[in-house]
Amino acid sequence: MTLDPLAQATDVDFEPRLGSPGNGVVITGGASGIGLATAHALAAVGRPVALWDINAEGVAAAADAIARRFGVKAIGQVVDLRNPQAIVPAAMAAREAIGTVGGIVHAAGTAETTGIDGVTPENWDSGISLHVRPIVLMTQAFREDLRATPGAAIVALSSINATLGNGLIPIYSAAKGAVISLVHSMADELARDGIRINAVSPGQIDTPIMAPTKAAIPGVFERRIMLGRMGNPEELGRVIRFLLSDEASYITAVEVVVDGGNINSPRQ
Repeated sequence: MTLDPLAQATDVDFEPRLGSPGNGVVITGGASGIGLATAHALAAVGRPVALWDINAEGVAAAADAIARRFGVKAIGQVVDLRNPQAIVPAAMAAREAIGTVGGIVHAAGTAETTGIDGVTPENWDSGISLHVRPIVLMTQAFREDLRATPGAAIVALSSINATLGNGLIPIYSAAKGAVISLVHSMADELARDGIRINAVSPGQIDTPIMAPTKAAIPGVFERRIMLGRMGNPEELGRVIRFLLSDEASYITAVEVVVDGGNINSPRQ
């Protein structure tokens, strides 16, 4: 009889590794919503964080609160991700403040309601520039850090709208579909350096971006969601923290759907 080698192993480590690797993580959209929740989740296990956002007051206050609560290095940086020239200087400042960067989270985004007739070359380019391009540019800016960090990982936020689509927000839906394809492509090359990259697709999450819709049509989304409620930002933060950690050391090139059972729901 052949025994499972694990059954006889005495040196296999099953200690929790949510805080490993322990070096810094850069999080876009860090002043609110999923980005802010992710920053809290990472800081709670001792990882330094750099928050990037266009909200100057909000991102500074968020970083200060994290540093005081968790005792980790935290910096708030005003970065307009639509400006490609802003990435490298921001990366240099982040590295100086929190040390070697071993993780990236791209959570910044908007969901402009346009329908088809409201799409213009300007808002189309703006949406793609915000949701998709920073994933590549930030990876370029931090690539040497990531190469030098065993267990380095990237998480890019997509959306269930990449699968379901939404007639009101075609730019957002298209961009989030592009995020998944880009993650698949980048994973192939980055794996050669031991760097993992995954996409997380939230469903309806109770964040500022959802507030107008939630107020306009209360209870509509909850009827379809299997769990009967919107998600909380911290539930996404925990999933993203896991994917950035050595707990997820064999996961790359995947889309993790966190939607309370929305996509697969038979409910109307």
